Amino acid sequence: MTRQNDPTRSDRRRFLAGSAAIGAVTLAGCTNLVGGPDNEDSVDSTVGQIGSGREGRDAPGGTPIAEMPDLEGELTIYSGRGEFLVSELISFFDESYPDFTPIVRYGSGSDLVNQIFTEGEGTNADVFYTVDSGGLGALADEGRTQSLPSEITDLVRDEFHTETWTGISGRARSVPFNTNAYSESEIPSDIMAFPDFEGDLGWAPSYPSCQGFVTAMRQLEGDEATREWLQGMVDAGIDSYPDEYAVSQAVADGELDAGFANHYYIQRVVDGSPNAPIETAFTEGDAGSIFDVAGAAVIDGADDAELAANFIRHLLSAEAQEYFAVETFEYPLISDVDPVGGLPSIDELDVPDLRLSELSDVQATIDLMRDVGIDT
Repeated sequence: MTRQNDPTRSDRRRFLAGSAAIGAVTLAGCTNLVGGPDNEDSVDSTVGQIGSGREGRDAPGGTPIAEMPDLEGELTIYSGRGEFLVSELISFFDESYPDFTPIVRYGSGSDLVNQIFTEGEGTNADVFYTVDSGGLGALADEGRTQSLPSEITDLVRDEFHTETWTGISGRARSVPFNTNAYSESEIPSDIMAFPDFEGDLGWAPSYPSCQGFVTAMRQLEGDEATREWLQGMVDAGIDSYPDEYAVSQAVADGELDAGFANHYYIQRVVDGSPNAPIETAFTEGDAGSIFDVAGAAVIDGADDAELAANFIRHLLSAEAQEYFAVETFEYPLISDVDPVGGLPSIDELDVPDLRLSELSDVQATIDLMRDVGIDT
């Protein structure tokens, strides 16, 4: 539970309000959290690739929280997003509204989905906020989410929401590679070619984003082709890591030649080590280039569905979307806030024709990966 009698509340609120006015929302203490505790130089880093460009940004567009209805009441949020990524933002909302009390339960997205299912109608969850669309789709498929007001869903593009959940921020699948070992032109642009790649590869098969990308492959290529690809990766000796930040760090350290990760993990590595020999490649129009979203939904039994929906609306405010751009290196999903630095726009990415609602069948993906012998 977030405490509301913090003596620094008024100072921080004035700081944040001033930052928003000049288009430089940087929540106190959060920069050092992005990418882990070794990221102390991140404020001053200048990166000559995607991930650069924090300084000199124009004021964000979109709707500021001052123009949104106040948050009032107690709200229980089950968050599949890491505490180190979103706690400062949620605290900002808490401090901005004296009558708002967010109670956040952090955990893995899949564990929290299962918990909501297990708790049934007695769940404490009012809002489910998670790292990828698969968990949101799983809840929606079982009727555990409520319809969202159009004033929320209309804020993002049609492909990034359904009637019962909306994307909040986005990430592109990418291929981090070590520049001491390969040039960008040597990295395959076809995800299906990687079993024949001669370099040392790494992935995080237990990570939801990796499982989402394999789910996309099942949808685009079919189960049998996906099984062959997975077996090919195993036969090629791909190394497993606990998460995609670890994959990206291993690439930067020269432990791997390349790997599979969401784009922002590479930027967190570079943000802490600006001269690291790591850059980002993208595949083209296939499962390796999907664009997924972190998103949120109102749970069917929410005590105050209006408050829950209003909280989600605040996640799409100008301040929150700027926060995702400059602090977590994600794609803002409202059109009036730009991604950081030289990051290609969503329109410039060569993403496959696949709706995010098709990525909800994650359990079949996990079963397939385990059947091939991959530890998930």
